[in-house]
Amino acid sequence: MLPTTNVKTLERVVIRFSGDSGDGMQLAGNIFSNVSAGEGNLISTFPDYPAEIRAPQGSLGGVSGYQVSVGKGVHTPGDEADVLVAMNPAALKTNLRYLKKGGVIVCDGDSFTAANLRKAEYKTDDPVTELGIDPNRIMLVPMATLLKNTLADSGMDSKGIMKCKNMLALGLICWLFDLPVEKVIARIEKKFAKKPAIAEANAKVIRAGWDYGHNTHSSMSTYRIESDEAKPGTYVDVNGNTATAWGLIMASEKSGRPLFLGSYPITPATDILHELAKRKDLGVKACQMEDEIAGVCSAIGASYAGHMAVTTTSGPGLALKSEGIGLAVMAELPLVVIDVQRGGPSTGLPTKTEQTDLMQALYGRNGESPLCVVAAASPTDCFHMAFEAARIAMEHMTPVILLTDAFIANGSSAWRVPEESEYPEIHPHALTTDRLAGGWRPFDRDAETFARFWAAPGMEGAMHRVGGLEKDFNTSVISNDGKNHERMVQTRREKVARIANDIPALEVVGDKNAKTVLVGWGGTYGHLLTACNELNADGHPVALAHFRYINPLPANALEVLRGYDNIIVAELNTGMFADYLQMHLPGKEVKRINKIEGQPFMVKEIVEGVINHTK
Repeated sequence: MLPTTNVKTLERVVIRFSGDSGDGMQLAGNIFSNVSAGEGNLISTFPDYPAEIRAPQGSLGGVSGYQVSVGKGVHTPGDEADVLVAMNPAALKTNLRYLKKGGVIVCDGDSFTAANLRKAEYKTDDPVTELGIDPNRIMLVPMATLLKNTLADSGMDSKGIMKCKNMLALGLICWLFDLPVEKVIARIEKKFAKKPAIAEANAKVIRAGWDYGHNTHSSMSTYRIESDEAKPGTYVDVNGNTATAWGLIMASEKSGRPLFLGSYPITPATDILHELAKRKDLGVKACQMEDEIAGVCSAIGASYAGHMAVTTTSGPGLALKSEGIGLAVMAELPLVVIDVQRGGPSTGLPTKTEQTDLMQALYGRNGESPLCVVAAASPTDCFHMAFEAARIAMEHMTPVILLTDAFIANGSSAWRVPEESEYPEIHPHALTTDRLAGGWRPFDRDAETFARFWAAPGMEGAMHRVGGLEKDFNTSVISNDGKNHERMVQTRREKVARIANDIPALEVVGDKNAKTVLVGWGGTYGHLLTACNELNADGHPVALAHFRYINPLPANALEVLRGYDNIIVAELNTGMFADYLQMHLPGKEVKRINKIEGQPFMVKEIVEGVINHTK
């Protein structure tokens, strides 16, 4: 009779998968996340890719990670992991710092060869002792041996067998966290539906991993994760880039305008192009252009032709698109520009996250070139803010820059697919035939929004010309008059400012009586919300104001912020949003918590920063 397994129930747990770039850590982590979401858990993931392209196997520079937090009240991937899965000595060495004190390590013991230890720069042949690991907290699993025994009769060669190592680790983790192994296998069978032999091999390996944990380490504690009660509906595990693509499709459906994407591949934005290229069935036209400039210019052409036009990029690409975006500002054409921020400048840290494109988005064009800037707060919020960016662009006749970042673009969360009725119709500011009868001119404007009317080529009686040269306010013909230019500059500026009347007011959460407000924007939301909750629970009254609309700011934003004694802005840059708010809040000191390491905040960094600023 087997000993009774000690099962502990946890509200949330953090797991970090780590190994070589070719070890399939992202796949294993993604499957675990999907199944956990299907069990009703909240999830938050953080894929941590190396910048190197296939660094030498077993080297420190080639380690790839995938961290996932699962359970109740989950808003971040977690500061530290409860369980670290390390597929080789290099992964163990580079990721041990992410394991919390007392955490469990699952490691491939067969990988502790002399060659691997040398490549990972160990000084001894005993990594456990050298790294100061408690032997009772590490499971040294003979993964290579188990794989060979499990798949001995599969007909697979040695290389093919070793590719299944990630599934062995996944099976072991399923045992450790009491996750239904059959649901994991169902995911594998779906993924490899066209390759049944591979699906069968992976299924056998997953069961072997589960059996190893159950039979060999049955005295070790296993964990059952508590689930939140979910609102009824269809749930999927979605990353930010996919959610962005789907939000654009929803906006196209709700506006009645076909979606055109003109883009050039760039990390970490390329997956939006990939996802939209699949959706010809929904009328999406996705064109991979020869460079960033061609991407934005093709989108401008599509906008002129009456399409819902989008271009996607990351920081260096946004710089290249700046002249084209300025043309769209001058021509007053709707255009959605999605910037998935990464570490910079130049090529910088292409696989890492930052919030360092804010000033470029706000001001990175020549001349007075105002446009709307919005930001997504989480992977799932990318859907909503992509929809909002498109709505604002078409209803207010302006380019809109949507800022996401590598953290939320690659990270994922459990998302309830919305009903179509939950999103409003979008009403493009289109020219109508009744307005033509009154003698229409291209830069005639709506009296309330200052938006000009969108006329597609081919509309009878609406032949017109727009471009990069200044136009006369009254006649819409080319004008070099200085007074007219100033009037047009102020008009374009006011048009963007009036968008504040069409966006939600700023909402503050946390302690309503607090004198300190923690401020953030974009993809830091989960970390700031968790920090705010922890601070309040520990007797440090704090409110949280998180911005998704940046230019213009929500109409009540400045009044709300003026009501606090301490304004503390936390962001992944040197203080760009803090500077922006300081400009709008003369006489108030805007304090800062900043990080520029290519990594998201840890919650404890924010907590410590707030406490230090309020002493």
